Amino acid sequence: MQRPVCIGIAGGSGSGKTTVLKRIVHAIGPDRIAILDHDAYYRDLSHLPVEERGSFNFDHPDALETDLMRAHLDALLQHEVVEKPVYDFTAHCRLEETRTVEPRPVIIVEGILVLAEQALESQMDIKIYVDTADDVRLMRRIRRDLEERGRTIEEVLTQYEQTVRPMHLEFVEPSKRNADVIIPRGGKNHVAIHMVLARIRDLLRNASTSASPADSA
Repeated sequence: MQRPVCIGIAGGSGSGKTTVLKRIVHAIGPDRIAILDHDAYYRDLSHLPVEERGSFNFDHPDALETDLMRAHLDALLQHEVVEKPVYDFTAHCRLEETRTVEPRPVIIVEGILVLAEQALESQMDIKIYVDTADDVRLMRRIRRDLEERGRTIEEVLTQYEQTVRPMHLEFVEPSKRNADVIIPRGGKNHVAIHMVLARIRDLLRNASTSASPADSA
């Protein structure tokens, strides 16, 4: 049985990673892709008082349970089903429910820090960094946090100044050097995305033709 193609998509908060991911899913087909988003693996903060959760540094690698994500990635690469956590970004806690992720020919690992984590990066066949101007990323983050996460403009800007920007400079931006492809302008860069899609299809074709008759039976 052929090994799935593993793709990593990283970039700063608000860079357009989700748009790039959606373009890939649309082109390759949702039935052929499994998605592991790093955001789902934030550590549960339900043991902390509610007022302390909002001041937690969510942009440091230690805020995420990457070991669990790596275990889930390994399982998917071995064609096993996994139960991905579900995180509540309003309450800052992990829910009891999980989301079933079934193995697929393509696995996408997405998140701001996935190229900064060697445990994840080492398993990727294609490593993508979505590169977008800081002011554009900030505007997108403000809009998202206000509309989807129930935060105030003051909370968003304080978090950006205290943790988002410093952690981006320390961990996210340097991970760009691990990328195979850097996509400026995110999902609007049609040429870069077409090149990535061509490489994915090539890897899938090669994996299919290299599979033995016994594996294909």
